[in-house]
Amino acid sequence: MTTIRLIGPGRAGRALAAAFADVGYDVPGVVAHGVDLSSAAEGVDALVLAVPDRSVAAVAALVRPCPTTVVLHLAGSLGLDVLAPHRRRASFHPLVPLPAGDDVARIRLRSGAMFAVAGDPFAVELVRGLGGHPVTVADDQRAAYHAAACIAANHVVGLLGQVERVAARAGLGLDIFVGLAAAAVSDVARLGPAAALTGPAARGDMATLARHRAAIDPSEHAAYDAGAALACRLAGQAANSVLIDSDTTCTEEPTACA
Repeated sequence: MTTIRLIGPGRAGRALAAAFADVGYDVPGVVAHGVDLSSAAEGVDALVLAVPDRSVAAVAALVRPCPTTVVLHLAGSLGLDVLAPHRRRASFHPLVPLPAGDDVARIRLRSGAMFAVAGDPFAVELVRGLGGHPVTVADDQRAAYHAAACIAANHVVGLLGQVERVAARAGLGLDIFVGLAAAAVSDVARLGPAAALTGPAARGDMATLARHRAAIDPSEHAAYDAGAALACRLAGQAANSVLIDSDTTCTEEPTACA
């Protein structure tokens, strides 16, 4: 039986430990950062460093190398160099949100998720053991990959935080807009971003965008401007940037944003 030890009892470490156990791996426990880690790679097939990105190199250096043990990190933006001096190195980044406080994270990890992998082929074996799908991302591409992942998840959540604030100004709750957001994401999956775009930017209706801007709190202008610029760029396919206010229009010809 494959034995996996994890360092880091945070949300990712706990969720992975539970998911690995669910699919039949032997998981002797999750080790807290701060205890003696020198022998952590001994007696296991894999050692997973589920620690913050800034701590990966320091924690890896505390572990005495074991030639048969694969040492993996979960950091989406880091390469394999941070795992020196371990000979068998790999990275293993789950492309799913891992919220704290319930079983959603452990279920997502074994529900056909995508994982970005690199290094030792054992990382692919772990992904397949969880029922996931590996995609190889080389070290020199990992920062761009992780930026895309953060935009897809973290930035979208941040935008929905803005939806909640702006909706409250109209006396409404976030709940009535969540289905709209979900449908838009579903359309992107089916049609691609350009074909899925609707609304005033897709129509080239700069007057409506300006009216929106005038109706919201000035503290929301920077985020709204950025979102409107991205929508108009997508609609025009050539626009580099758009600053929306009452005196500006799309940098493309009006028909380009129609």
